[in-house]
Amino acid sequence: MIRVRFAPSPTGYLHVGGARTALFNWLFARRHGGTFVLRIEDTDTERSSWEMVAGIVEGLRWLGLGWDEGPDVGGPHGPYFQSQRLDKYRAVIDRLIAAGHAYPCYCSSETLQAKRQAAEAAGGGWMYDRTCRHRSPEDIARLDAAGTPRAIRLLVPDGVTTFTDLVHGEIRFDNRNIEDFVVLRSDGQPTYHLSVVADDIDMAITHVVRGDDHISNTPKHVLLFQALGQAVPAFAHVPLILGTDKKRLSKRHGATSVTEYQRMGYLPEAMVNFLALLGWSPGDDRELLSRDELIEAFALEGISGGNAVFNPEKLDWMNQQYIMRLSNVELGNRLEPYLREAGLWRDEFATDRGAWYLALVELFKPRLTRLTKFAEEAGPFLTAEIVTEESAARKYLKPELAMPLQELRSAFDGLDPFTTAATEQALRSVAERHTLKPAALIHATRVAVTGRAASPGLFEVLEILGRPLVVQRMTSALGQFLHTE
Repeated sequence: MIRVRFAPSPTGYLHVGGARTALFNWLFARRHGGTFVLRIEDTDTERSSWEMVAGIVEGLRWLGLGWDEGPDVGGPHGPYFQSQRLDKYRAVIDRLIAAGHAYPCYCSSETLQAKRQAAEAAGGGWMYDRTCRHRSPEDIARLDAAGTPRAIRLLVPDGVTTFTDLVHGEIRFDNRNIEDFVVLRSDGQPTYHLSVVADDIDMAITHVVRGDDHISNTPKHVLLFQALGQAVPAFAHVPLILGTDKKRLSKRHGATSVTEYQRMGYLPEAMVNFLALLGWSPGDDRELLSRDELIEAFALEGISGGNAVFNPEKLDWMNQQYIMRLSNVELGNRLEPYLREAGLWRDEFATDRGAWYLALVELFKPRLTRLTKFAEEAGPFLTAEIVTEESAARKYLKPELAMPLQELRSAFDGLDPFTTAATEQALRSVAERHTLKPAALIHATRVAVTGRAASPGLFEVLEILGRPLVVQRMTSALGQFLHTE
């Protein structure tokens, strides 16, 4: 039975890289009918907070990555917060010491720092010199009796530590380059290395899928599994995510937390599709894959060994494709929270003016790369008053168009029905009488009724706005910008 885990530290919100790692684990578990475990590695008490845990949980739930075992779900291997598992870690430490695989270290941080600085000053590197490895039982008893703080270090054996990475192939580390690393700090807190291995054993994790930045930790973890007499899980280290400048993704590249992308108006299904293709391929040219298609196609062998580039333009394109796949009703429902936040939602959009609202949604649908764009672009349709862009007015509301616009306003005022076809015919007739190119009158009318230089097709816009509002806004524009009655 496949068992994988996502084990974030709650020292920040769910980062894009963490979300991609969680997704790969989730897809692998679902592909093989396995178990996806969420474990919170909150032993860093100074930097961890419940707010951060809530942020991680919110991000995972928005993406639809539910866990089979973990916080608020429970399971046979709980608790799923490392801060609640300290007794388990200390029991593992006792086993390591009893088996001769670990020993106490009484060296103070000041002493270790001085040795390191001396070695660096001499032009060399420094590793722990096993000062405490050879202390006599009597010496140890004396130090313990005096209450001297002590850490616990793993005794690294001679030889080579090897593991087969399911992405990179065989990886070998010479143990001479691995110092006897600390597994329990002098304050009694376990290190990351000890707690993660103890938890993976206790939770029967079969595959560890995590970022490339953990490759240097893996030999230490393999040594711990071996010292505890446990089978080593399979490892798959996935490529890091880089910005378009090929540097590691960070805030300077824009939003990096998953919840921020939610606020920016991306669909969770588009985000899942996009993240899945960051460093993984289904083995063909498909780019738009549903959740079920991702599960069916996912294999660790499809993960690339090279770093992945986060391309915001590709995400926008993919989000637009998913928006286009939504029905108008579903899209209208998803837009509602963003309209409410912008103060543009009216309850009548769900009742008396529901058909009008859905027509507006359909009009803007092809233009939306993000859900937030609707509130930005459809503002002139959702408010009584508009603010006209000065640059658009200067460019398109030219004095020589004052008379044609007045005539067009009068033509519009008498149109019944006020339809796309009727408004287009009226505008082209006025343009022809004044020997104008229709485009000049189209641009001027668009600015007059929307306040903007760009919009969906003008005649569809006019029909959605309706005759009274169109005539009112044209009258206002003529008085404000062309100084006519």
